[in-house]
Amino acid sequence: MSFFKNNKEIKTEDLKLSDYDQIWTKFCFLDETGSLSGLTDQYFTVGILKMSQPYYLQSRLYFERSKISFYDEVKFNKLSKNNLAFAKTAIDALFDTKSINFYSYSISTKSDYYLKNFDENPWLAYEQITLKLLDASLSKHEIIILIADYVTTPKEIRFEVDTKKHFNSTNKRLALAGVCRFDSKSNDLLQLTDLLIGAITYDIKYKKGLVPGSKYKLELVEYLKNKLGADTFEDGFKNYNFNLFVDKTDHFNGSQVKDVENEANEKGLSS
Repeated sequence: MSFFKNNKEIKTEDLKLSDYDQIWTKFCFLDETGSLSGLTDQYFTVGILKMSQPYYLQSRLYFERSKISFYDEVKFNKLSKNNLAFAKTAIDALFDTKSINFYSYSISTKSDYYLKNFDENPWLAYEQITLKLLDASLSKHEIIILIADYVTTPKEIRFEVDTKKHFNSTNKRLALAGVCRFDSKSNDLLQLTDLLIGAITYDIKYKKGLVPGSKYKLELVEYLKNKLGADTFEDGFKNYNFNLFVDKTDHFNGSQVKDVENEANEKGLSS
């Protein structure tokens, strides 16, 4: 018998704390990858891994680490022959775990949408994209708890406070219980989120000729695509558990890389 009841006649906004058996509490693990400046690294992705019971996946990952005595942090940009096998194991564990959803948003800092809506302000972009992902992930009768990877921000940035305030205000209820940052070294689920968004971003950049193609990174990209049944992440992807959005207003193609390289070479020769 399930602990939770699903009385659709009760509106979400009418729920009380005493209706605890009608309310789902979901944990969302948030991470971002890529750079918010620079031509060769203009693409970045923000992703959220959502689940109701982090214990199951976290325990599986801890068990897999213990089996091979592997305790290093796993990050996509540091993939090598020493950690690729565990990265694949982590992705296997994700697909073996029930009731997990993943949402991501990929965008270029040179895109029309980014320049129009964020005015080249990376912190505004980060917060607004986070709110978009939270909105996409929120269901009726749910309250979300957001765990984000720690990043150093300017002192005037209040990401944790502003995100909670804006999200609850927009939904006119307690939809986001709180936001807390942790160093990803201490959390396997943040590291797993990093692997997912890293693979998505790398596939986009590789298809556009922005990266030469690392053997280990490409192998993990293909491994994830095979798991999902996706041919590419460049156009986004969506199924029941995964929703990968990619902004299409960048108008970027591989020939632009050569143009920039040629311009740099000409300046170098004339200096």
